[in-house]
Amino acid sequence: MPTPPLLLAALATLAAAANLSCSPERDPSGRCQRLASTHSATCVDLHLRTCTDASYNQTSFPTPLEHRSWEAVESSPEYMLLGVLHFLLEGQCNPDLRLLGCSVLVPRCEGGHTRRPCRHVCESLREACQPAFDAIDMAWPYFLDCARYFASEEEGCYDPLEQLRGELDAEEALPSGLPPTFIRFAHHSYAQMARVLKRTAARCSQVAKTYSIGRSFEGKDLLVIEFSSRPGQHELMEPEVKLIGNIHGNEVAGREMLIYLAQYLCSEYLLGNPRIQRLVNTTRIHLLPSMNPDGYEVAAAEGAGYNGWTSGRQNAQNLDLNRNFPDLTSEYYRLASTRGVRTDHIPISQYYWWGKVAPETKAIMKWIQTIPFVLSASLHGGDLVVSYPFDFSKHPHEEKMFSPTPDEKMFKLLARAYADVHPMMMDRSENRCGGNFLKQGSIINGADWYSFTGGMSDFNYLHTNCFEITVELGCVKFPPEEALYGLWQHNKEPLLNFLEMVHRGIKGVVTDKYGKPVKNARILVKGIRHDVTTAPDGDYWRLLPPGSHIVIAQAPGYSKVMKRVTIPLRMRRAGRVDFILQPLGTGPKNFLPGPARALPRSQDPQGETTQLDFEPPRARRQPASGGKPWWWSYFTSLSPYKPRWLLKY
Repeated sequence: MPTPPLLLAALATLAAAANLSCSPERDPSGRCQRLASTHSATCVDLHLRTCTDASYNQTSFPTPLEHRSWEAVESSPEYMLLGVLHFLLEGQCNPDLRLLGCSVLVPRCEGGHTRRPCRHVCESLREACQPAFDAIDMAWPYFLDCARYFASEEEGCYDPLEQLRGELDAEEALPSGLPPTFIRFAHHSYAQMARVLKRTAARCSQVAKTYSIGRSFEGKDLLVIEFSSRPGQHELMEPEVKLIGNIHGNEVAGREMLIYLAQYLCSEYLLGNPRIQRLVNTTRIHLLPSMNPDGYEVAAAEGAGYNGWTSGRQNAQNLDLNRNFPDLTSEYYRLASTRGVRTDHIPISQYYWWGKVAPETKAIMKWIQTIPFVLSASLHGGDLVVSYPFDFSKHPHEEKMFSPTPDEKMFKLLARAYADVHPMMMDRSENRCGGNFLKQGSIINGADWYSFTGGMSDFNYLHTNCFEITVELGCVKFPPEEALYGLWQHNKEPLLNFLEMVHRGIKGVVTDKYGKPVKNARILVKGIRHDVTTAPDGDYWRLLPPGSHIVIAQAPGYSKVMKRVTIPLRMRRAGRVDFILQPLGTGPKNFLPGPARALPRSQDPQGETTQLDFEPPRARRQPASGGKPWWWSYFTSLSPYKPRWLLKY
């Protein structure tokens, strides 16, 4: 595996100091001997580069790891590890792990006494971050032993991550005299965005909550606000819909629209708006205003009107997040040429993980596997049009080629639901922004516009049940603040209209004859070669255009059930169609008949998709033939001391 330049450079810098020093004695595993608790100490100013953002500014010697000088700390393998965990874990658990390590490496000192960090913080972080260490075959660092180096609250511990969250939790007072329903039509920094979302969730706590789906490469929470009659949990037959903004950091209009939408939904719900109350009470809505907060910071540093066409587009790893998803569309075209083979819920190839996968991309993939989303929109900037899958041409060398999905009719309805109520998209002037799409009604098949691979919308459709469109909100990627109110007025109704589209088609529950829900049952529609599957509670949603459809439910071990369904033209609420499946006879040969899927080994013989881990496969993580993990040489090449405590074998 080639040496990542950033990782090697970081290690070389950290190892530039002279000799390593921990203590004269080592235990057999190479770990530092434990130092007795220090009750009093001489505090000295903290000036360690890796720990400059710690919540304290003084430390003391000797440290819990028996380092007795700055030179000993800076040349230690523990310090070296903290400096490169960011790169090793590809941004996961950053900066939390680094700050937690700093609290042990250079303990907090105040008033002539050292204080130990809280054990519960360590335990919580270890539970969240252990999978990231397992993914690179690295042992949990010994100096983050929660029982050994951390204290209980009764012992007077402190939270080393308190300052990290503090700036987001700090309340930002509204100008005096303004009602709580006031929306500030301005650009929001990351901290301001987080405060607005949390304040909004607190105002509407009965129907809203915030949560994080993961972290950006630079450690910012990918913060979501959800609205539902029972926030935090999936309700039977309540459809799930998500809106995502700012996948490209310099395309900021979508970010602001979703911040405004969150405040609008909360205020109108409290004011008794029947439309908003009906929407929130029957739908679980998830808003992710910024998928790329690191890129936004780059773009915002230049500012509106000065931002370049690409400055801040990528994430902190210089990856275009909308080109970073698995290319399942190529696999779809290969499978579609074979009759009787399923072309939905395509698994991720193990080779995908050998490339550079952004933590933001991983977070989205894990999110859409965890929640049974039905509908989604990704908000962009740079033009004025709504595009829909496929985004990758069925002939790879064709830069522009109409490449429809099996659900072409439904995707056009979804795109029109946004475009047809957007005043600027319906403007008949060809000289306006997006005027070149006027003849198509301001909607277009993505590949017919321009073809690209690794997009988020194609991945949603081919890997899950979710239908996602892409909305380009305007030709200015970073509009000035004075334009934001007008943008909100143009997009408020289209956003609401699109959210309501999640209730089109049919929904229902698939159970066995005893009323037990059947998980992962397939819902087929004749004439549409794309199946959806039931959620763990047996419920499903199938977006369908008006007309007559033959719908089939089937699952391994059960006989299939077929029903004819007619969806009226003006029907705005999903019709309920339940299925009760009868078991087939017992015996190993009585599995679901029908065409099997000709896919890799991640498929079982009955055609069900195996739940996949969103981490590189174990074949990569384990050392080959008893050798060391790929990262081992980076440490051993830069110092005489070998940190064997990082090895799991």
